[in-house]
Amino acid sequence: MNAVLYVVTVLIWGSTWLAIKGQLGDVHPTASVAYRFALAAVILLAFARLRGLPLRYPLRVHGQFALMGLLMFSTNFVCFYFAEGHLTTGLVSIIFAMSLVLNMAFARLFFRRTVTAKMLVGGGIGLLGIATVFWPEFQNFNLSSGSGRGIVLSALGTLVFCLGNVVSGKTQAAGIPVIQGTGYAMAYGALLMAPFAAFLGDGALFEPTLEYTGSLVYLAVFGSVVGFGAYLTLLGRIGGERAAYAMVLFPIVALLLSTVFEDFHWTLRDVLGVVLILIGNAVMLTNPALLRRLTGNRAPTEPAAPAPAER
Repeated sequence: MNAVLYVVTVLIWGSTWLAIKGQLGDVHPTASVAYRFALAAVILLAFARLRGLPLRYPLRVHGQFALMGLLMFSTNFVCFYFAEGHLTTGLVSIIFAMSLVLNMAFARLFFRRTVTAKMLVGGGIGLLGIATVFWPEFQNFNLSSGSGRGIVLSALGTLVFCLGNVVSGKTQAAGIPVIQGTGYAMAYGALLMAPFAAFLGDGALFEPTLEYTGSLVYLAVFGSVVGFGAYLTLLGRIGGERAAYAMVLFPIVALLLSTVFEDFHWTLRDVLGVVLILIGNAVMLTNPALLRRLTGNRAPTEPAAPAPAER
């Protein structure tokens, strides 16, 4: 199951960056983000209601949901939407892959988790691959340029997202299921964006075009409900620092799609960078303990844990 969740996260999130391009136009990004997560929240909470899952939580827990919505389902995506106005989707996704290192640091800082040598080596190789692909932009970095603003916005969105991972990890550790927690957090994220959309939006409130509506539905259903459901479940099962390695792998999917739809031209440097990313992924995932956790298998000498008592 963990391996399936990992693959789903990589494939879906690797494609959402291109779908975000369909949201850029006359509608202000804050409105597009609000629409996306409002629709996703309705789907998740309606599903929870139909399944008879508990939906009543104390005010303190709703505070955690609101903080998670602020960090994971609103401000960070506004940063990414604006960033894609300056960079190709593949390059924005590559910057987002820095969440690997941030999640490792935050897992150590907030959860006292051990960061193994293989995780550091694998992450370092992966980031070297990212730097290789992005080297010309780093060399010519200028904050006043479009690419400079895109890099800063992408990095800021990544930092905020990783802080949201910490809140999500603590929420799951407290026993809050992913479906309800994510649904409420997305609802709060949409509510937080609504005032900004009302005051900042100086264009159309909505674009009734196939491109805008289709990309909105894809982002809400697949990118948010399915993608975040898979990722947050994986995060709770194997930890944020391990789940985040999907962030290093899915930029390859984004780059391939950018090649087809955005006329991204590959160079030898890009190929070398992607190879390094794949090598880093291999180093990370050949950790025997991690492989057992991803596949759900235990070591032969490890006794099976007793089945949890039914509630």
